[in-house]
Amino acid sequence: MGGLANKQTQDQPLQVGMMIFPGFKLQDLAGPQSALGFHGETHLIWKRLEPVRTDMGVEITPTTTFADMPKALDILFVPGGNGTPELMKDREYLDFLERAGRAARYVTAARTGSIILAMAGLLDGYRAATYWPYYEPLITLGIVPSYDRICVDRNRITGGGYTAGIDLALSLIAEIKGLDAAEFTQLALEYEPQPLFTSGHPSGARPEIVEQVSHFLGRTSEAVKVAKAHMEKRAQAA
Repeated sequence: MGGLANKQTQDQPLQVGMMIFPGFKLQDLAGPQSALGFHGETHLIWKRLEPVRTDMGVEITPTTTFADMPKALDILFVPGGNGTPELMKDREYLDFLERAGRAARYVTAARTGSIILAMAGLLDGYRAATYWPYYEPLITLGIVPSYDRICVDRNRITGGGYTAGIDLALSLIAEIKGLDAAEFTQLALEYEPQPLFTSGHPSGARPEIVEQVSHFLGRTSEAVKVAKAHMEKRAQAA
């Protein structure tokens, strides 16, 4: 790359920490990473340097561990995925995430990653968005819900499912590096969504389609159970 590309990507490169876990949604990570990767170095963070299996069966190899990741991150990002209910009970992961989040400039998540941020205590006092079937566990955790595609509350930026991660990354780039950098990135990705149908959100989908997808996903109730148990523990400790 030359000219504008060099200017936008090399001027104060960002340090981006992207948390991964077994069963995370590949697209939740790949979309934001594709955008943020133009502007700095992305670190894929897990407990060990061994391949982590996504919910689609593709394995991703971490680039750093909890112990070795950079201490000062510009952006900390958590994807969502089918492994969310299990991760909600992983104290080692949540404790690390809390520490990393306290030190990061921006704490962000796509899809059900906001549930994980809430479990780590990083959304207390903030509004947040999440994947549309998962608002019940988010609310159970005491978080004020935002039903916007992207929710910006100070340095907490959260988004809905799948494709919303790209919008989240572009909003971060605009916030940190300015409009020119965001528009450069959007064009480099040729990101110009033109959906063929109007069923991309429950508000526009037919009721029978919403019901089918809700039944297909089916793990929200597990997340609610874990969230309720977590809040009961917090109440007892208070």
